[in-house]
Amino acid sequence: MKIETFFLNMIKMIAIQGAEGSNHHKVARDFYGNDIKLKECLSFDVLVDSLMDKTSSQAIMAIENTIAGSIIPNYALIDKNNLHICGERYLNIHHHLMALPNQKIGDIKEVCSHPMALLQCKEFFKEYPHIKLVEDVDTAEVAKRIAKKQLKGVGAIAPKIAAEIFGLEVVEDEIQTIKDNATRFVIIQTEKPNNGIDEINKASLKFQLDHKRGSLAAILNVLSDCKMNLTKIQSLPIIETPWKYAFFVDVTFGSYEDYKKAKAIVEIMALDFKVLGEYKNAKL
Repeated sequence: MKIETFFLNMIKMIAIQGAEGSNHHKVARDFYGNDIKLKECLSFDVLVDSLMDKTSSQAIMAIENTIAGSIIPNYALIDKNNLHICGERYLNIHHHLMALPNQKIGDIKEVCSHPMALLQCKEFFKEYPHIKLVEDVDTAEVAKRIAKKQLKGVGAIAPKIAAEIFGLEVVEDEIQTIKDNATRFVIIQTEKPNNGIDEINKASLKFQLDHKRGSLAAILNVLSDCKMNLTKIQSLPIIETPWKYAFFVDVTFGSYEDYKKAKAIVEIMALDFKVLGEYKNAKL
């Protein structure tokens, strides 16, 4: 195989957490289109490993949810492995109950899904006490198993894309308790991305501060003075140093020059300053 062909093939290998038909798969399809190769990973650790060993060239990683909040271990994975955020996507989360065709909800005796999906649909299942709820590793993986083994009487909670892929039928639509539920996903890679300045209006930063009164307030004032819009701040314990924290912040901006100025000042004021990513804001 020629080097050029190998490189092009690698570009299309995208790692996702979960199986084909999952929300991660939907984001990958929205971001890249349908002409991609998927590397299915049953955990975020495996997903990162696939980047580090070059099995995949980029990966989709959920980072926060409007109900569950920040997925804190994923911040640590990005930081520890020196990964770069090159883009983001927001996805409205919809949960659908699906099963093999020609079944009604009265025929469903057991529903398997990810614990978070079960939790977000708890109120719906109170109306159907005959259904046993079983925790599983992934939403789409259950749908795939039902189709492969032709499991009658078993349902899955998954996105509609899973029903389309595996030939299942949606028994009940939109069964989540809270209808306005969204997840933010980041696109990550090992190399620093070549995003053009004209494409960049958001950045993810990480830094530490001395344990002094007003140190965080001083940084926030700098960001404000430089016209940065702080859209996210998350603290994470530094394992090696008890009671000391790293801060992860997202900022959006209208002028790259304003951001460049803010970055230069924060780098002087803070400790262990790191740019995790500079990319286009997907939520405008």
